[in-house]
Amino acid sequence: MNVCRIGAIAAGGRGTRLHPKSVHVPKVMLPVGGTPLLTRQIGILRDALGITDIYLIVGHRANDIRSAYGDGSSLGVHLHYVENPEPDAGLGTALRVLEPHVREPFVLLLGDELYLESNHAELTATSEPYVAICAIHPTDDLEVIRRNYSIELEQASIVGLREKPEIAPTPYVGCGTYVFTPEIFRFARETPPSERTGRLELTDIIDRAARETGQVRAFELRGRYLNVNTVEDLNVGNYLCRASTFATKRISVVIPAYNEATSIGAVIRDFRDHVHEIVVMDNESPDGTGQIARELGATVHSMRLRGYGDALRKGLDAATGDILVLVEADGTFTARDLGKFLEYLKDADMVIGTRTTRQMIEQGANMDGLLRWGNVVVGKIIEALWWKVEPRFTDVGCTYRAIWRDAWERIRPHVTREDASFSPEFMIEMLRAQGRVIEIPVSYYRRRGGASKHSSSRWHSVRTGLKMLRLIFEKRLNLS
Repeated sequence: MNVCRIGAIAAGGRGTRLHPKSVHVPKVMLPVGGTPLLTRQIGILRDALGITDIYLIVGHRANDIRSAYGDGSSLGVHLHYVENPEPDAGLGTALRVLEPHVREPFVLLLGDELYLESNHAELTATSEPYVAICAIHPTDDLEVIRRNYSIELEQASIVGLREKPEIAPTPYVGCGTYVFTPEIFRFARETPPSERTGRLELTDIIDRAARETGQVRAFELRGRYLNVNTVEDLNVGNYLCRASTFATKRISVVIPAYNEATSIGAVIRDFRDHVHEIVVMDNESPDGTGQIARELGATVHSMRLRGYGDALRKGLDAATGDILVLVEADGTFTARDLGKFLEYLKDADMVIGTRTTRQMIEQGANMDGLLRWGNVVVGKIIEALWWKVEPRFTDVGCTYRAIWRDAWERIRPHVTREDASFSPEFMIEMLRAQGRVIEIPVSYYRRRGGASKHSSSRWHSVRTGLKMLRLIFEKRLNLS
C-alpha cells in the first residue's frame, strides 16, 4: 500500500458558470448542505486519507480563502498557500505552480466537486507502479461524461483521457480525485495548451503520461459524485446532502406570543407530535400564556421583548433544532402544511409561506383584498429590486416559514429589526447571502383569539406596510 503524506486542492477557479453566487464568494467556498465545498475536500484528505499537510492552489479571490481558513489549525490540518497567477489558463497550471513545493507522491483534489459516502480511504491501496491514479465513477448518463472527461481502459490501466467527449468509450466519468508521483511534473512542463480550448488541460497532461508510460491507474470511486459547475449543480448538491440525512434532523418550532392564552394550547397540541421542540417567546404575558405552554411541554422564554422581530430573532437563537420553523400563536396556521415546508427545504435554504392563494384562505380570516394585494405588491417590489437572484414573492408578512439553522446563522448578524419589518428583512438578507428561497401556498385561518398586532385595522396595515417599504429601500440602497 502506498501512503501519501501530502495533499493538494485546486481552489483558484472563477466559477463563472455559477454567477451570481460566485461573484462575491470563491466558488470553492460556496456551501453545499451547509458546508463549503473546500471544507469538504479538506475533510476527505484529513479523515479518509490521514493527510494533514495540504497545499491550497489559489487564484481568484485568494485573500478570501486565506482569511477564512488561515493556517488550517481550526480544521486540524496545516495549510500552505500556493498562488496560481494564471488560474484561467487551465487546470494544468496548478501542477506547474505546485512543482517547486512537492517532492513526493501526493493526492490532488479539485475544489469544486462533491463526494458523499465515498471510498476515498482506499484510493492509495495499490501495489502497482504508477505515475498517476485517476478516480472514475460509473454512470450511464452520457451528458455527465460530456461535462467532465472520459477514459479509455485496458483492465485496470487508463490508456487515454479525453476532455468533454462527444462519445464515451467506457461507462465511466473521470472525477477530480488524483494521486500523482513527482514524475507528473515533467509531463506538465512538456504538454502544450489544448488546440481545442487554448488552455493547459490537466486531462491532456495525464493522457500524455498514460500513453508514454502505461502507468496511469484507474480507481473506481463509489458513493455519490457531483461536479459543481453551475447553479443547478449547486442546487442538486444541496438536495443530495440534505435528503441523505434528512431523517436525522431535529425540528424546532418557534412561536412568538403575547396574551394568547385562548389559542396557544391548541397550536402546541397541533404541532408537538410532528416536531422535536416547541419554543414559545411569551413576552411576559399576564394572561397565563406561558404557563399553558409549559404544561403542554413547550420550552418557554418569558422575558420583556421589544416587538415581533425581537421575539422571533431571540426565539430562533434559543431553538436547538437543525430546522427552524416559525408560526403564530393565534391558530392561523396549522401543522397540516408543515410537511410541505420540510419537503421543499431539501431544495432550499429557506421556505416561506404565502397567504395570498384565495382558495386557501378560510372565510373570516384576516386577509381582505387590501391586505392581500398589499402583500403581493410589496413582494413584487422585492422581486424587482433583487431581480438578479430571481426571487418569487407574493407575501412579505407571512410568519409561517422554515429555515435551516446554518442558513440562519449565516444571515443572523444582518437581521436586526424588532418590529414587523423583520419579515421582509429576513427574506432580503437571505437573498443578499445568495441563499435559495422558495415560496409555497399555505392555508390561512381565522384567529382563535386575541387581536393582530400589525393588521387589526386598515390604519395598522398601512402603517406596517410603510415600515416594510422603508426597510426594503434602505436595504436596496445599502443604508442598513
